[in-house]
Amino acid sequence: QVQLVESGGGLVQAGGSLRLSCAVSGKISDVNVVAWYRQIPGKQREVAAQITSGGSVGYSDSTRGRFIISKDAAMTTVDLQMNNLRPEDTAVYTCCAMSMSQAYWGRGTQVTVRS
Repeated sequence: QVQLVESGGGLVQAGGSLRLSCAVSGKISDVNVVAWYRQIPGKQREVAAQITSGGSVGYSDSTRGRFIISKDAAMTTVDLQMNNLRPEDTAVYTCCAMSMSQAYWGRGTQVTVRS
């Protein structure tokens, strides 16, 4: 079992920055990838950023260059630094940890970017 708790969401002006944090606990050794998903109103859920246990990172076209995902050595914390935020980034951001057989989800945190 893996537990995920997100924090750091809130309101921010366009052009501002916000840092999200995902606290990972439980059977972390089983986790291969941790991703920050986001659900933008009216759109399908998408991966905003992801990081592997080995430290490889990935971003979507809309987040690359603005968002930075990072983790500690043990993968107990996965952060998402969000810069140059746009109203289009407004979404519920949810942390997801993936093992070989299961995906574990946090409850999500709301990010709202004001124009």
